[in-house]
Amino acid sequence: MPEGDTIFRAARTLNRALSGQTVAKFDTELPQLARVDFVSPIAGRKVESVASSGKWIKMSFSGDLILLTHMLMSGSWHIYRPGEVWQRHRQQMRVAIYTEKFVAVAFLVPIAEFHTADTLRRHRSVTKLGPDILSLEFDEEDAAARIAAHPELEVGVALLSQSIVAGLGNVFKSEVSFASGVNPFRLVGSLRSEELRALVSNARKFMLANVADGSGGQIVTYTGFRRTTGRADQSERLWVYRRRGEPCRRCGTGIQSLKQGLDARVTFWCPQCQPIRSGQ
Repeated sequence: MPEGDTIFRAARTLNRALSGQTVAKFDTELPQLARVDFVSPIAGRKVESVASSGKWIKMSFSGDLILLTHMLMSGSWHIYRPGEVWQRHRQQMRVAIYTEKFVAVAFLVPIAEFHTADTLRRHRSVTKLGPDILSLEFDEEDAAARIAAHPELEVGVALLSQSIVAGLGNVFKSEVSFASGVNPFRLVGSLRSEELRALVSNARKFMLANVADGSGGQIVTYTGFRRTTGRADQSERLWVYRRRGEPCRRCGTGIQSLKQGLDARVTFWCPQCQPIRSGQ
């Protein structure tokens, strides 16, 4: 599943390409969107803005209409110049928005809904989101307190809970836990205050580093692989994620992995650098 940094970059790119542009043509394979387009056409509306909220993308059109999308495991947004060949088959297209300068295409997007500002305020999945870790207003102390309010959860589960803090996904769950020296299977209630602060601080640092914008405002659709180690070598870009059995980059101990939580997402950790001590 795309994580918050991927969604943030996608929304930023879509906003640069589409904001202020008038929709020349709207195409969709989703009946619920087609019905809205039939009654209240999207063509002729102006794209006012595109923004992310956690793992959701909100595309606002003139006339109080908002396209809300979620990528889940398979979805993605692409940007093309008019006439440019799409990188994926048209059968995978779910939404296509044509303007004079660009075409934005959502492929295999499983959740796509039209809302007004009023109905979006009542959307349960959006309104229950915790603070977005990439938001300019993100408060690390508040986020630490929100995590601490769930002492019964395992650390890895708490970090993935979008209702506590929005944006972190499975890769960052493991990477943040490692960088903080915290075993992801510990209970939140066992954490010291400095460990809570380290988790939030590292989460914020890693996410911001992976959305750093060096494009100069250009339309950039690929920014390279996600990194948490800060190392230039592509093969050394992550600390533990998907490195089961490989030596820890700090101590040489073999990395372990185990499914965690109700969703059985695989978590990676170093048993030496992230031990579970007695009583934890």
